[in-house]
Amino acid sequence: MKYKSVFDIIGPVMVGPSSSHTAGAARMGLVARNLFRRQPKWASVHLYGSFAQTYKGHGTDVAIIGGLLNYNTDDSRIIEAHVHAKEAGLQVEFHVEEAVLDHPNTARIIIGDDDEELEVVAISIGGGMIEIIELNGFPLRLSGNYPAIVVMNNDRFGCIANVSKVLAQYELNIGRMEVSRKELGKKALMTIEVDEAIGDDVIAEILKQPNILQVTRVVD
Repeated sequence: MKYKSVFDIIGPVMVGPSSSHTAGAARMGLVARNLFRRQPKWASVHLYGSFAQTYKGHGTDVAIIGGLLNYNTDDSRIIEAHVHAKEAGLQVEFHVEEAVLDHPNTARIIIGDDDEELEVVAISIGGGMIEIIELNGFPLRLSGNYPAIVVMNNDRFGCIANVSKVLAQYELNIGRMEVSRKELGKKALMTIEVDEAIGDDVIAEILKQPNILQVTRVVD
């Protein structure tokens, strides 16, 4: 993993005590909420490895809840996130898992409301940095550190080219793009990080392209 600045090493401005277990956890919750596109009504959080062993002492639980409430890593309200969640009507359950995964700081966050459910698997890689490695069963890599969109589309010829063409039209440089699918010819997923903010006009133009089902802006 290459760090782009000293702040990637020492971590962000945050509510402590840990950049990996607190700031990273808050960012996990925040990115999950952004992917859901609204405040969820409930959350089921499964913690693995080091997260499972120390989550109460390091504030991983309140940090994830804070992220789900749209709090940034430096928001002092994270400390009382349990209370704020009850006030907001957000019900959260935590589950300590014994399975050994590839990364010690792993969380599976399942959130939903009366209409929809979303599941992400995220890892905290240090310095408050994270990666979303799975979204609703689709493998991906999403850092949450750069302006990004997640595009759901039918697995058809030309979809990737059409989305890339729109981004080029608006002079948005692609920093990273990954595509994944579960089955040939079914639904596919594009994860695209760019260098500048992605406007509503860009989202609208992508949605006009053939076989595009949904576009979610993850980071402004």
